[in-house]
Amino acid sequence: MEQISTSIFKEKNYKLLHLNIENGVASVTLDNVPVNALSGKLIKELRQLLSDLSKDNDVKVIVFDSANPDFFIAHVDINILEEQDILDELGKAAPEGLNIFQAVGEMLREQPQLTIVKLKGIARGGGAEFVAAADMSFASLEKGKLSQCEALMGIIPGGGATQYLSMRMTRGRSLEVILGADLFDAATAERYGWINRAVPDMEIDTFVGQMAKHIAALPEGVIATAKKVLPPVRNVEGFKAENDGWATLAFSPRTAEIMKGAMEHGAQTVEGELKLEELLRSLI
Repeated sequence: MEQISTSIFKEKNYKLLHLNIENGVASVTLDNVPVNALSGKLIKELRQLLSDLSKDNDVKVIVFDSANPDFFIAHVDINILEEQDILDELGKAAPEGLNIFQAVGEMLREQPQLTIVKLKGIARGGGAEFVAAADMSFASLEKGKLSQCEALMGIIPGGGATQYLSMRMTRGRSLEVILGADLFDAATAERYGWINRAVPDMEIDTFVGQMAKHIAALPEGVIATAKKVLPPVRNVEGFKAENDGWATLAFSPRTAEIMKGAMEHGAQTVEGELKLEELLRSLI
């Protein structure tokens, strides 16, 4: 099959995503400088691209990676409320019972193609939820890191983490992830069940590439049938409880104070994000 490399797909132009399609595998590279924050614009582009890819029968596997060597998705953009028009649009498009952040993970889980994350940097908050929502996730042993750091901001995860983590690991480990709010290395994340496997950095591109190629080459119907008999479980009450708990905390004066302080001390800059947990702990 002819290889296609583009930021234009189905006559739609993408500014924060790069797309490469070859042999039934669509490679989607996230590129939202400086730290790949999950902004409203990025969510909108992901939603549109996944919707169009879902109708492309030639694409069997979607692999997500990052143009930034340090960050896959840093976390939800702290300034996302400044994108109110986009948030209103995303809210109207979100499935009933889900907030716009939960809808990101659920669109991944419901994608007809197999979805794979290749994690070679840091994924925190909404980024870690993205990783957990994908059908498979593989992390660089040396560079892949995960964190649900929301507790340090005075909130709980609000994009599906409470549901995804409880399906992947024990309650005690889920609480450790959420309340400990530390940055997990790839080896520990693998042991806990957060990711499929930690792979040496020098091997991960080849490993994920070969797996995606082999799965995409399977006989017609195999991927769809496997996903049908192993469906994602959406606990409607669980997602609602998560959203309600998050919303109760998210708009408190203390949370606003922490967010403001974080931005003033380097959050969403490369230097600040590399040590975000330390930065947030200094504010509380």
